[in-house]
Order: sequence, then C-alpha cells, then structure tokens
Amino acid sequence: MTSQMRRAAISVVSNLAEGTSRISKKEQAHFSVIAYSSTIELLNDLIIARELGFISDELYEEGRMIIEYQTFLISNLRRSLVHSPKHSKQAKE
Repeated sequence: MTSQMRRAAISVVSNLAEGTSRISKKEQAHFSVIAYSSTIELLNDLIIARELGFISDELYEEGRMIIEYQTFLISNLRRSLVHSPKHSKQAKE
C-alpha cells in the first residue's frame, strides 16, 4: 500500500509538471485532470489505510486535509485553463 500511495503522489506532481510544458491550454488542462485523478486515488488509499488500521485517525485527518486542499488547487488550475481566453487582449491589438 505504501508503494501505491507513493506512486500516486509522484503521479500528481509529475503530471502537473508535464502539463506546464505543453503549449496548448487544452493539453495543460488534460494533465491537470490526470493529476486530480491521482490525488483522488491517493485519498482512496488513505481511506483504506485507515480502515485497515495502518494509520491513526489523526494521521488520516491530517492527510485528508492536505489532499482536499490539493484537489481544490488542481481544480482551480484546470478551471482557469479551460475558461481562459484563447488569445490575450495584447495579441488582438
């Protein structure tokens, strides 16, 4: 379970990093969706770890708060990419 959680956590940051290297907003948004999905996978693993008694309730709550904040940030990133204008005002002038 530990290795699965590590892979999911690495997937989050790796996909965010790869998305920033893409030129189109559509591609950037795509990688933010993958990062978001990996974050939800990490949350699921955290829930299972608590239910199996691998972690304390306190550690679970701390991890859940961190994950909820990360999903909030990733969701806002995706929203900003999807709803951003294709061309800036300066490019039109």
